Amino acid sequence: MSETSGPAFGGRRALPRNASNAAEDDLPTVELQGGPVPRGVNLQDYLHVTNIHLFKERWDTNKVDHHTDKYENNKLIVRRGQSFFIQIDFNRPYDPRRDLFRVEYVIGRYPQENKGTYIPVPIVPELQRGKWGAEVIMRENRSVRLSIQSSPECIVGKFRMYVAVWTPYGILRTSRNPETDTYILFNPWCEEDAVYLDGDKEREEYVLNDIGVIFYGDFNDIKSRSWSYGQFEDGILDACLYVMDKAQMDLSGRGNPIKVSRVGSAMVNAKDDEGVLVGSWDNIYAYGVPPSAWTGSVDILLEYQSTKSPVRYGQCWVFAGVFNTFLRCLGIPARVITNYFSAHDNDANLQMDIFLEEDGNVNSKLTKDSVWNYHCWNEAWMTRPDLPVGFGGWQAVDSTPQENSDGMYRCGPASVQAIKHGHICFQFDAPFVFAEVNSDLIYITAKKDGTHVVETVDTTHIGKLIVTKEVGGDGIKDITDTYKFQEGQEEERLALETALMYGAKKPLNIEGILKPRSDVDMNFDVENAVLGRDFKLTITFQNNSPRRYTLSAYLSGNIVFYTGVSKTEFKKETFEVTLEPLSFKREEVLIRAGEYMGQLLEQAYLHFFVTARVNESKDILAKQKSTVLTIPQLIIKVRGAKMVGSDMVVTVEFTNPLKEALRNVWIHLDGPGVIKPMRKMFREIQPSATIQWEEVCRPWVSGPRKLIASMTSDSLRHVYGELNLQIQRRPSA
Repeated sequence: MSETSGPAFGGRRALPRNASNAAEDDLPTVELQGGPVPRGVNLQDYLHVTNIHLFKERWDTNKVDHHTDKYENNKLIVRRGQSFFIQIDFNRPYDPRRDLFRVEYVIGRYPQENKGTYIPVPIVPELQRGKWGAEVIMRENRSVRLSIQSSPECIVGKFRMYVAVWTPYGILRTSRNPETDTYILFNPWCEEDAVYLDGDKEREEYVLNDIGVIFYGDFNDIKSRSWSYGQFEDGILDACLYVMDKAQMDLSGRGNPIKVSRVGSAMVNAKDDEGVLVGSWDNIYAYGVPPSAWTGSVDILLEYQSTKSPVRYGQCWVFAGVFNTFLRCLGIPARVITNYFSAHDNDANLQMDIFLEEDGNVNSKLTKDSVWNYHCWNEAWMTRPDLPVGFGGWQAVDSTPQENSDGMYRCGPASVQAIKHGHICFQFDAPFVFAEVNSDLIYITAKKDGTHVVETVDTTHIGKLIVTKEVGGDGIKDITDTYKFQEGQEEERLALETALMYGAKKPLNIEGILKPRSDVDMNFDVENAVLGRDFKLTITFQNNSPRRYTLSAYLSGNIVFYTGVSKTEFKKETFEVTLEPLSFKREEVLIRAGEYMGQLLEQAYLHFFVTARVNESKDILAKQKSTVLTIPQLIIKVRGAKMVGSDMVVTVEFTNPLKEALRNVWIHLDGPGVIKPMRKMFREIQPSATIQWEEVCRPWVSGPRKLIASMTSDSLRHVYGELNLQIQRRPSA
């Protein structure tokens, strides 16, 4: 393709950066060579395109064979490395002996063939795997049908399409026609594609499933909520391409899933690049939507594209849900991961240091590391040609803004296999993910004379359980063993030593300074607690020796963010315990609803810390546990025919279980393929009162579907409800 010479940009390149899919310049319809056309020659006498057919309806073979028939988009959408059909109508029958034409695909404003942004597709006698080409498969009257195959390394995005006809005097090209624009996506069905995933069930789940389940809560009380990824909904594909444009990502890099997922992990958060979502963990959401209110990604992405500014607010599961939509929409297999007891290691030393005062209380000034009750991130499936063999497959990518990576808040892709074996030298951000699942929890007493004494070390607390949704169902799948070997195995020790060799900071040497085991053991249990009700906490002390001991014990109850950061202490209790030789004693503490209800955070987490000093031996015993209060649910009902195109009435119902009125209540309702995301406000719900909200909808997608609802108010959040539906096809006439 000819390029006009112009000014050098900054003295470094002849053309500006090609970093916007949306920006475009039209190609000339006539490119003459060697001067004007001789007198008497009419270019219209040469082969001339009258129409182009792309077979882009949902039921057409192009969309069905490329698994793009679910996209609510009337343009042609195909996956790279796989052939598709088009038909070109000419002004006269095509004669291959004297007529020469080709199809051209162009992306961005400054197309160049060597950058993959201008693609001239030659007419070939036979298609070759892995290469662009167009084969004539039918000639009939004035029409030619072509089978076009794209390269499995092609840029992913929205291409403009032209047909160029050669004449002795230059090129005649069709004019710009938005109707022939073609989206080209990653192809997990193509063996030559970097995102190839073997197994139909896996591809059905990790690419085509538009409804997911995200796990949250606590290791001892795992909760789940459905999330509408909605990657096929109207406008979402364009919104995902806009995210890359906003990042000013060079178009030539958009065929590489490593680069695309890394840019996505930076852009889904707004921390330093005006990305999609503003994170907020302070429980104040006056200028936006509380994170717990979102039911899916569609509203967030569409609002971001339409307003061109970040959406408020998100927390880790919202970032992970939106990022999953971005990856699946573009064709990269992806899933949401939850790590229970996730280490946010601020000094990256594989050690979560919890400093205690001499009386056993936590020293909040010295304790900088935090243990998140859970943390969600994503995994994306791809080959890693930049790493040694064996480190492809699932890659951890995290868009929650936690730590800076190469100057931006992003994380990954980090090979899960490399993390498991301690090979944290391989890019990107493997040391951070390794610490999230492998750190030790160390309790240290900070003495008044400035010395530190290690009390206990818990090597099993962090990364206790790592889960994702099972393939083909809503159940939970334990994938802890993909990130780490079992505690105590020789391989686990070897992986840690490998990580230390590759630069993970050596943890505090705890040999020698670790105190001998105490004669007294302590543990405690929290009974299942329902929001708005009293509950009990039971502490058990066990004396394993023939000596009599006295203990000074301290209980601290805190309302915490799910990130492990304490907001406020709501319960304080001290008591003395006398233990006879070889005996045990139980202490019961009543937690009253009135003590915690007034200052509860949105996920209703309570964290209890119990410490005890054995007066005779000066031993310190310390234990901590979190509990998640059981929150009431929304009830969803439907009536009417559950059929495509038929009216169906959806009812959302909620009864206020609290002894106080709920104010500024928002209910969100969503269901991909059934109902567009919507919300409704109720000013107030009195104690024990029930509200109902009805909407009429017409489903447009058949098969198993799901309705998802959430409720948020000034004093109660994280209220969910869902309903599984089987939507019937419309009977054919």
